[in-house]
Amino acid sequence: MSSSNPYNNSSPYTIKVIRTLKDITAQEWDACALNAENGFNPFISHAFISALEDSGCATAQTGWLGQHILLENKQGRIDGIMPLYLKNNSFGEYVFDHAWANAYQQAGGHYYPKLQSSVPFSPITTPKLLSHPKAHHSIPQELAKAAILLAQKHGVSSLHVTFSPEEEWQLLAECGFLRRQDQQFHWINQNYRNFEAFLDELSSRKRKNIRKERLKALEGGISIEVLTGSEITEDHWDHYYDFYLDTSNRKWGQAYLNREFFSLIGERLKDNIVLILCKRAGRYMAGALNIKNRDILYGRYWGTVEDHPFLHFEVCYYQAIDYAIRHGLKKVEAGAQGEHKLARGYRPTTTHSAHWIANPSFRDALEKYLEEERKAAMNDLSFLEGLSPFKLKD
Repeated sequence: MSSSNPYNNSSPYTIKVIRTLKDITAQEWDACALNAENGFNPFISHAFISALEDSGCATAQTGWLGQHILLENKQGRIDGIMPLYLKNNSFGEYVFDHAWANAYQQAGGHYYPKLQSSVPFSPITTPKLLSHPKAHHSIPQELAKAAILLAQKHGVSSLHVTFSPEEEWQLLAECGFLRRQDQQFHWINQNYRNFEAFLDELSSRKRKNIRKERLKALEGGISIEVLTGSEITEDHWDHYYDFYLDTSNRKWGQAYLNREFFSLIGERLKDNIVLILCKRAGRYMAGALNIKNRDILYGRYWGTVEDHPFLHFEVCYYQAIDYAIRHGLKKVEAGAQGEHKLARGYRPTTTHSAHWIANPSFRDALEKYLEEERKAAMNDLSFLEGLSPFKLKD
């Protein structure tokens, strides 16, 4: 742990930078990360992030060196936290800046290392400027300033805050960050009684297609189990990890997460886990991991060792919708990308990221580029909204 105080003498805060969550208690971290104003987001919890670190998935060896910022007041209480990593690559982030890195390096600079505030391997919108509920309202601004000071101290090319809530995104822009937008597809619960009530809101053709897909997905005697909490055993995780590993290696060439990580979140976040497994001929052959809070089901990792048409849609989209309806959840976030989700009742939703660039010339060039990119993103959003499968309202 290191500490310094770059503010003037009247500032009540001391900056501390920790490399691992072993240097802060779960109670101290979660007091900021999970307070009522931020809302409970399991991905920003001490349990989830420490599982990434303790399993070896997010460490210096994998390109994620912790530089988490803490703001400590004069009484010794942690009033603000910003999860942050020093990175030597751009893998596992889902807001792509490879073209930026290439351009910077072709101009003779070194884009890496950079600072990255995100939840590793998780394209989930979460707050990153985290405040204790009793702290002063200026804490988010103080964290943004502290992050810039740390970037300058390290001499890095850039500082990125990805998948931020819109209010936080606007605040970061006021602190000198450039703004970027993209979209994901989320399903919104309109207080549906059941899955059929949801289907009744769709056009006739889309409704028929979904019913047909659901029937075909389970052909060949496939059955589905939905497991939560203590129902999930290490044997279940063993099967699921085989599916995750096989699909990750084929699709991306490498798996970011190891077997230990799933055991750790199964232990530390068991009441937030929804594991959907498929069985055929007496053995498990596919599955998807979901993580939930009070209002949202977050779809995360899918895997299979057999190829069955429409099974991915059934497990990742329709089972998630069905679960959300049955348990009164407000939303399903099904991960990054995928316009095919639109035809299945998921709606386009804007995502936000913010980027501080050290080099003034590079910053000016990116600012112009991002202005055009935001316009294109809004045009795309309008176009996609026009493709909605829902019936037109009078």
